[in-house]
Amino acid sequence: MFAAEAQIKIRSMKKASIVSIGNELLSGQTISTNASYLSERLLSIGIPVISSYTIGDDIDSIVRVLNLASSDAGIVLATGGLGPTDDDLTRQAFVKFLDSELQLQKELLDKIQKRFANRNLQMSAKNKIQAYIPAGTMALENNLGTAPGIRAEHKGKLLFALPGVPLEMKQMFEESVLPELQRFAGGQVVIIRKLKCFGTGESNIAELLGDLMQRGRNPLINCTAGHGIITLHIVATAEDKDKAQQMVEKDEKLLRDILGEFVFGTEGQTLAEVVGEKLAQQNKTIAVAESCTGGTLAKLLTDIPGASRYFTYGWIAYSNDAKISELGILFELIEKYGAVSEQVAKAMAKQARKKADTSIAIGITGIAGPTGGTEQKPVGLVYISVDTSGGCETKRFIFPQDRDSIRLRAAQSALNMLRLRL
Repeated sequence: MFAAEAQIKIRSMKKASIVSIGNELLSGQTISTNASYLSERLLSIGIPVISSYTIGDDIDSIVRVLNLASSDAGIVLATGGLGPTDDDLTRQAFVKFLDSELQLQKELLDKIQKRFANRNLQMSAKNKIQAYIPAGTMALENNLGTAPGIRAEHKGKLLFALPGVPLEMKQMFEESVLPELQRFAGGQVVIIRKLKCFGTGESNIAELLGDLMQRGRNPLINCTAGHGIITLHIVATAEDKDKAQQMVEKDEKLLRDILGEFVFGTEGQTLAEVVGEKLAQQNKTIAVAESCTGGTLAKLLTDIPGASRYFTYGWIAYSNDAKISELGILFELIEKYGAVSEQVAKAMAKQARKKADTSIAIGITGIAGPTGGTEQKPVGLVYISVDTSGGCETKRFIFPQDRDSIRLRAAQSALNMLRLRL
């Protein structure tokens, strides 16, 4: 497509860096979705993103980050700062980075003017700046807005400036950038498989996997954690899709053999989805009686479409009076052991199953905090009981962190106990 393409170093083209530009991204007023979208699309064609930067609307700062990004990778994609206002400085930063100058493109100006005319709008004088691009670069067409993109080559690196508006950015990337990058990525395929785990910590999983998590290994095993759920990313790179797929499947089997019951699903599956499928398959029904979780468990279960096949009743017995009047828990039991106790959790589960006439019931009681804890019963103490015809299992947990995290971890743990019972 371009004569200079022959000078591009193909090897370095296998990696990319993303630069997100805009003061609104740094202030938290706008959440950047462009970087995650680009990362996913690039990886789908075998180009991993190895760095990502977020920078404000300042020419020198943008230039500094462009230098960092281009030292990281052979492909740099910048989004944002191509509008007509005074704080849109990406094109000026590209000029300084490339040691170039802005040049008016008459064809671009005509297109921008025509777009305004077709909408019966008067074009502001400020919009004219969008018809200027750095000398020696190529404009990328924007079919949804007035800001053209920029394609540049610099010291063997390929750079793109795309609009910050997600809809405009996505169309420009798909139409003008992706086809070119696919040619550079030829001969390399990346496939990712995700394994979801629960019931142990990140450090224990790392210890169990040992050398399998070494950097530089192919497939690469990455690990992320959130609210007790550990996600293992199996990243396989190969010369073709079939080989990468075989590598992923081999490692998935290996990880499942090592981790056993800690693995509960793949990709985007949730504990509630997995549990729901098992309940439906086994024609079992469930009721829940919650105290400290305040309905979180019931919400997780009923968030799943088709939950009416197995979910029947839910009680939020938050106070002692509610536990007594709604579930029939004996006052003497609460007085003797306390509302947060193994005995009360067990009674909540048993009474819920009896009243709802279900196959299974879960009782949860605890201290979500931030106050209410004692030395004997600290904040984060939770008892979870799962009652079935085969008996009642009760476990004691102490969850760290804040109130919301404690409640969610307790509900997730209840689901995991149920999963293992099923």
